[in-house]
Amino acid sequence: MDVLAPPITILGIHHVGIVVADLAAATETYRRLGFRLLDLIEMPEQGVRLAAFAAGDDYLELLTPLDPESGVARFLAARGDGVHHVAYAVTDLAAALRRLESAGFELVDREPRTGLHGWRVAFIHPRSCNGVLTELVEVAPASEAQ
Repeated sequence: MDVLAPPITILGIHHVGIVVADLAAATETYRRLGFRLLDLIEMPEQGVRLAAFAAGDDYLELLTPLDPESGVARFLAARGDGVHHVAYAVTDLAAALRRLESAGFELVDREPRTGLHGWRVAFIHPRSCNGVLTELVEVAPASEAQ
């Protein structure tokens, strides 16, 4: 039993990001696997090209670097295709970041930024999450989502 209150409430997994060298080939693989493609989009401000898929009520992102010097490109060069990050849903991202920082988590983003589909997102450094790059995505509270 966890007797310590967690600094934030995680509502669930929002999406998993998978880095790939060949976005077209990977997109076709995941379509054949049964995922429904929602978007193919370039995000120059993030330095990536993405394929977003529906995964039930959640999402799957395939991403490939646009810039060979970007963090995503370095990740791909060092590790090859594979899981890049796991994203969790939260309701108040700014408050979550303040609480996580106070609890000693190393943040990549101290303030929310705009991600895919206009979502407000922020990343936690892998050193704080057992080697996993962790993204938080702000979603509307259940009472507002109706």
